[in-house]
Amino acid sequence: MKATDIRKGHVLMIDGQPCRVMDFTHRTPGNLRAFVQVRFRNLVSGNTFDQRLAATDFLNEARLDTKEMQVLYQDQGGVHVMDQQTYEQFTLDERAVGEDTPWLQPEMVVQVEWLDGRPIAIELPSVIELKVVETSPVMKTATKTASTKPAKLSNGVTVQVPEFISPGEKVRVDPRSGQYLERAK
Repeated sequence: MKATDIRKGHVLMIDGQPCRVMDFTHRTPGNLRAFVQVRFRNLVSGNTFDQRLAATDFLNEARLDTKEMQVLYQDQGGVHVMDQQTYEQFTLDERAVGEDTPWLQPEMVVQVEWLDGRPIAIELPSVIELKVVETSPVMKTATKTASTKPAKLSNGVTVQVPEFISPGEKVRVDPRSGQYLERAK
């Protein structure tokens, strides 16, 4: 793939190691040649690094397998998941799960990416319903377009919600960005 085709989330082989694109910027400085500034995370070591690529450079994309798996539980050993087709169970370590650990709930279905027979990353669903555990009281003058306030969810994560949300309500959240979407129906 050409360097200009790189997008966030792609997994590329850099120096024989699988690396995920965390962020990228395509730059064309004046009368100089275009280049792509990329931030990678090495999926084997977990290290992040920046690399500058010429716009004409070609990179090899890593061959990943994706399996749909159900989260069973979490403990000190990692996140335990089960393949819903074969009922095989696997343990995902901290490197595979990354910063998504607080969003994982028992019985949730996630996409697990595999490289050479081992899990390297997960992809969360686009919407999760959670209960608001703690937030400031509802304001009588709150409208749908009013400002936001912090709210602690049942999984321990704090997100910004509209002023009209009260404790005990269920809300829909995008776990990938950590943003409130709407009230759960």
